[in-house]
Amino acid sequence: MPRLRRILITDQPAVYHVISRSALPGLPISDPDKEVFFNILKFLTSVYCLDLIGFCIMGDHFHLLVQTYPQEKMSDADVGRSFKIYYGDNSDKVLPANQISNFRQKWTHLSQYVKELKQRFTHYYNKHYGRKGYFWTDRYKSVIVEKGWTLLNCLAYIDLNPVRAGLVQKPEDYPWSSMGYLARTGNKDGLLTLDFGLEEYNIDDVAEQFRMYREYVYKHGGLEKPEEYFSVDKKKAGKGQKKGAKLTTADRLLSRTRYLTEGVFVGSPGFVKEQFQRFKDELGVKRDRKPHKISGFENIYSFRQTP
Repeated sequence: MPRLRRILITDQPAVYHVISRSALPGLPISDPDKEVFFNILKFLTSVYCLDLIGFCIMGDHFHLLVQTYPQEKMSDADVGRSFKIYYGDNSDKVLPANQISNFRQKWTHLSQYVKELKQRFTHYYNKHYGRKGYFWTDRYKSVIVEKGWTLLNCLAYIDLNPVRAGLVQKPEDYPWSSMGYLARTGNKDGLLTLDFGLEEYNIDDVAEQFRMYREYVYKHGGLEKPEEYFSVDKKKAGKGQKKGAKLTTADRLLSRTRYLTEGVFVGSPGFVKEQFQRFKDELGVKRDRKPHKISGFENIYSFRQTP
């Protein structure tokens, strides 16, 4: 099967849902390993010119929701700041003027960010456990996500991973997720951006933003009442849904939804059509294709690439 072309937007801000899985059997990422992964993620996020919107680190995979920016967003001064963070204040390394553009290109590129995240964790894992070889499957998956309600639902889907897996009853009780980080630290160091692209959330108070987001997750994720945390059939949770079945938003958020993890674009029909026309040649698609309506979500559509 030929490798599908990765679609990246480089001339304007773009949001991506990134997923990568371990190639090892079982659940190789222990809780202490998750903490190491999180610290690597936090470090690289401080270096790269991007916004981390959400994350969830599970026992065999991770999810990120990231907004990237064009290269011109990162000034020479920004490159210098990132250089100092990357190599440490006590390093005697000096940023060569003729390398500024190379660092700018690297530190604004999604693939470089994810590649370095995976490589650093693999290096830690192999050294810590005395092993050699690969840890991750070859490629990460990435879906371009429209800001607004699509982004909010995608973030809720990511934060509900531990509930879907039966690890916690409340998503904020899972330490290695964006909701857990917000609940535990109040967004310490401003690690996460809370810009969802929605007017309703355009407020400066982090606590109020988190309250509103948590309320949305509980209401639309079927967790509105404490006694109903596990009202979802456990045989159904974490599994895909039958084709043609009429689903609710909670069904979508509490079950595996391939449209949010395996598509190319996801958003309103206008957004998906616009991106399809823009990347039609790169996708190798000759005929127009209609966006696929994702049942259970209001006005959210997907385009999936096939080899």
